[in-house]
Order: sequence, then structure tokens, then C-alpha cells
Amino acid sequence: MTWDTQALRQLFAQWAQVMMSNKPMLTELDSVVGDGDLGLTMSDGFAAAYACAQHSNERDLGRFFYLTGKAMAAAVPSTMGTLMASGLMQAGRVFKARETMAPEEVGTFFQAWYDGVQQRGKAQPGEKTFLDGMVPALAALNSPADPLTQAREALRQAQQGVLQTTTMVAKHGRAAIHGERSRSFVDPGAMVAQLLIQGYFNFVQVICPREGQ
Repeated sequence: MTWDTQALRQLFAQWAQVMMSNKPMLTELDSVVGDGDLGLTMSDGFAAAYACAQHSNERDLGRFFYLTGKAMAAAVPSTMGTLMASGLMQAGRVFKARETMAPEEVGTFFQAWYDGVQQRGKAQPGEKTFLDGMVPALAALNSPADPLTQAREALRQAQQGVLQTTTMVAKHGRAAIHGERSRSFVDPGAMVAQLLIQGYFNFVQVICPREGQ
């Protein structure tokens, strides 16, 4: 089983749907520690990436991911929009000149996304950011389990990562202004990481039965 750009359009569809469905929740979380626009940023950003994916005839995975990232960056040129776009564009660099991706390479894909975000944002794990939602999921995504089991465990780990941010003091963005008070807040960026994994889990649930898994 491998996925080409046509199959991966469904992944972007799931991300767009998940971000739109959780727009109020992201807005509420961000209103506590930021300026309250994260729900709008993520819903608009992933809608733009999906629109690009849906209308693209690109077969090169690298170009496909890079162009969807560029579309997101253009649609939502905010801090978080730029970080998410950077993750997608880094995945594009890793999968350059490839036409298919196997489920076994999903860990590589999300690691590239993580690396793109980290390189752009300069944060480290434990500093209450997107990275803290993604780090726990990466180990699960690199496990030898079947795709659905792997995705389910990655989602569970991402959820735990989000909860763990309530023990951390924010070091970046507006949340850092709160100092020690920020410790009790759920990090909105980490929640975005959880929603990315949720979208991937939804995608696997749809596509794996179709592939005979």
C-alpha cells in the first residue's frame, strides 16, 4: 500500500475539516494566552492548503507538499500560520522527486513537519509549544504497528502531550508574558499538533479499508 498525491488530497480534506470543527475550541484556548485568532488562522490556513491540494495535478510529493505549504503561508501570514506552512514545506523538501509515500514513512513525514516548525520557531521541547504535542506522537508514528493501530496510539500520545503542557511554563509568544501563571494553561499550539494527528487518524480510518487493510 502506498499513497500518491491523489490519495493524500483526502488527508488535507481531513485536516481542513478537523481545524474547522475545532475552530471555537482553538479560539477559546488562544484567547487565554494569545490574541484569540488561532481558530481562524488554522481553519483558514488548512482550508487554503486543501484547496491547493484539491486542484493540484502535481504528482511529485515534494512539490505537492511545498505548494500546499506556500498556499497556507499566503492565506495566513501570522506566526502560527507561518510555522505550520514551514512544516509542510520542509516535508516537501524531504519527499522531493517522490511520487508515493508508504504508511511506514509517515513518521518521516511528521518528523519533517516537526523539524520545519522547530527550525523556524527556534523552540525546544518542554517550552510549551506545538512541539510538545508532536514529540510524543512521533515515537508512535515510527512504530512497526499497522497504520490504524499506529495512528490511534499516536493520537493518544499527542493528547497526553497536550495535557503535559499544563505542567510547563511558556517561553515563547504572548503566553510567555504570563510567566509562572502560564503553567496551568493548555498550550494552543500543542493542541494544533493533536489536531494534525487527529486528521491523520481520520484519514487512515477512511483509506485503509479501501486499501484492503
